[in-house]
Amino acid sequence: MSSNIMNRILTYGRMIKFSHTIFALPFALSAVVLAQRQYPLVWTDIFWVLLAMVGARSAAMGFNRIADARIDANNPRTSQREIPSGKLELRSAVFFVIFFSAIFICSAAMLGRICFYLAPPVLALLFFYSYTKRFTWLAHLFLGFAISLAPLGAWIAIAKTFSWPILLLSLALMTYIAGFDILYACQDVSFDQKEGLFSIPVHFGTRKALLIAAMLHLLSFCFFVSIFFAFDMTPAYLVTVAIIGGLLIFEHKLISPDDLSNINIAFFHVNSVISSVLFLGVLADEWVRVCL
Repeated sequence: MSSNIMNRILTYGRMIKFSHTIFALPFALSAVVLAQRQYPLVWTDIFWVLLAMVGARSAAMGFNRIADARIDANNPRTSQREIPSGKLELRSAVFFVIFFSAIFICSAAMLGRICFYLAPPVLALLFFYSYTKRFTWLAHLFLGFAISLAPLGAWIAIAKTFSWPILLLSLALMTYIAGFDILYACQDVSFDQKEGLFSIPVHFGTRKALLIAAMLHLLSFCFFVSIFFAFDMTPAYLVTVAIIGGLLIFEHKLISPDDLSNINIAFFHVNSVISSVLFLGVLADEWVRVCL
């Protein structure tokens, strides 16, 4: 019985690629660290922020897998995903989405009235992303925008109010996510053209798409630098920004229009390191600040 339950949990985890939560979570936690400089930190809020992040991402990814089940079944690269391969029933996936949507909304309610009121529209935006590639090549930017709400939401959860500087962190996340999503989409150009799906690689071609992704990541780097001034960071943070810049360059060196074989390395490994380095850098900055 216990092994069946564990296998079921692992199947759900694989469906939503739970390990990829690390892409956005460090940005949200960085927002928490920055917010506590000006606003009192209630430690239970960190728990609810983490639970809200898990709930929102799990619900959004589960919804995406449901919305794309037919498309995934036709794509050789994704045909073995849990729903199209029959490893997970559609109704089970629907229940999964409802369950984690409830977790997100309840967690938001525990963080205050503002967060509770904002939770449903945020969830709607996350769900809507799944349909954008059916009608616009700007889908990558919409994904970046939807995920960029994570640090903004974390800030509001702690501060209970909005502050303009936190938008720089959200914009850094938006352009960072949109850039590597374009890289990832380069794998499916032929399939997307056949299915009538929209993406920047389909619209502009792979070579120009890689250039657009690089430009977005350059913008992301600029936003990372701007955070140094907006939040009066210490030089410890600049070391982090330099490392992130090197990792972004390395990511783009891994991929060329004639060789996309390293996309998974760039997408799954380099990007998770970038997110983690950012959070460690913000923590290091805080440590230096306290010591000084």
